[in-house]
Amino acid sequence: MITAVDTSVLLDIFLPDERQGPASKEWLVEAYDAGAIIISHVVYAELAPAFPDREALDRALREVNVVVSPIDSDMAHDAGRRWGRYRQSGGARDRSITDFLIGAHAVAACDRFLTRDHGFFARYFPELARKG
Repeated sequence: MITAVDTSVLLDIFLPDERQGPASKEWLVEAYDAGAIIISHVVYAELAPAFPDREALDRALREVNVVVSPIDSDMAHDAGRRWGRYRQSGGARDRSITDFLIGAHAVAACDRFLTRDHGFFARYFPELARKG
């Protein structure tokens, strides 16, 4: 089983969050026990500011057995189409294309998706609700 992970879950662990951290760590351990754990390049980019340098980020990802998985043009196109529909329907600018890239990557590349932002992803990526 392949599990894609959203940025917030990893930040809960890397920047210890006393409230969310224990649950996020448990989710990650369960995902590891079930198979591979991946993140998109977008999640990698969102994690970068939390680390002093690239080497520290890469080391942290290795420690939790996370592999970076690329976003291809099909995923990018899907994200762009969904983001366009979101904006056309009056979606606020508080959601950027990055959220849609993460969702499109998860739809295409994983069997299960770990996120704390269930409401957004369930609404704009309903097929992710069936993954997991």
